[in-house]
Amino acid sequence: MPYNAAPDRYQKLDYARVGRSGLKLPRVSLGLWNNFGSDRALETQRAIIRRAFDLGVTHIDIANNYGPPNGSAEKNFGTILREDLRPYRDELIVSSKAGYDMWEGPYGEWGSRKYLLSSLDQSLARTGLEYFDIFYSHRPDPETPIEETMGALASAVHSGKALYVGVSNYSPEQTRAAAAALAEHKVPLLIHQPRYNMFDRHIEDGLFPVLDELGIGSIVFSPLAQGLLTNRYLNGIPADSRVAEGRWMNENTIDETYLSRARALNEIADARGQSLAQLALLWVLRVPEVTSALIGASSVAQLENNLAALSGPALTADELAAIEPFAVHGTGSTR
Repeated sequence: MPYNAAPDRYQKLDYARVGRSGLKLPRVSLGLWNNFGSDRALETQRAIIRRAFDLGVTHIDIANNYGPPNGSAEKNFGTILREDLRPYRDELIVSSKAGYDMWEGPYGEWGSRKYLLSSLDQSLARTGLEYFDIFYSHRPDPETPIEETMGALASAVHSGKALYVGVSNYSPEQTRAAAAALAEHKVPLLIHQPRYNMFDRHIEDGLFPVLDELGIGSIVFSPLAQGLLTNRYLNGIPADSRVAEGRWMNENTIDETYLSRARALNEIADARGQSLAQLALLWVLRVPEVTSALIGASSVAQLENNLAALSGPALTADELAAIEPFAVHGTGSTR
């Protein structure tokens, strides 16, 4: 059946301004990292993306290497865009990234101008888009001058292949240098995409003041610590879980230290009438510099449960104080 978006889709979510830019993002965005490759049914992916848009999620985040295999998430999204979402292109924010290994040889990863702009063209071809709303340097390159990497991002804007640019996994110092390098080309650094959750708090050590000072927004990935901040592992390891799969985590992650903290956090969530995942999302969104939280979803039900976090009340000072002893950096071992 032809897809017609829900007419009340903009009454479901709040939108926040990205730093000091003119762009707004939904408070929760959809990432296509781990559930949108060729190993997952396209119709399931289609159902998740349609439902997300119906609920007001206007931002879809991809990267060149998302799959598996690499590139397949962009191809699958391109199919869904062509068949379902093309009439709504101007209502969507679609981002992609380049930085990790994509093809053989010395030009297939990191941050050279050669790699970034070649990858950008490949990503546009896979998705069928004429431009990305946001194009990121996915990780800093220790050997390429940051001026070259940022010059490539500026070229993406000046050529019309990207409207905005961002960085991901950059330190506070690298973020400041990236913004300065882009400014030489009259291109602002719009957004930073760091990992952030109750069990990984490394960006609290210096990044937020830099973002605030420079007027840069942020969208945090892994806000649920790849499922550790859900009830998925509180009573054992499901056979279809990421821990059982062993790709990013293994059974050693689910130790007594983790379980004691996750169960305590789950009790706080229960007292609020929420799931642990919903509590975890509200916790990252408490920070003024966090524009949006980036979630994945393996089903429509999971997507809906996570988005329901936004209908709950803000965390109180007492609740934040109760969370603090259990939101310990380094809990678990996740990417």
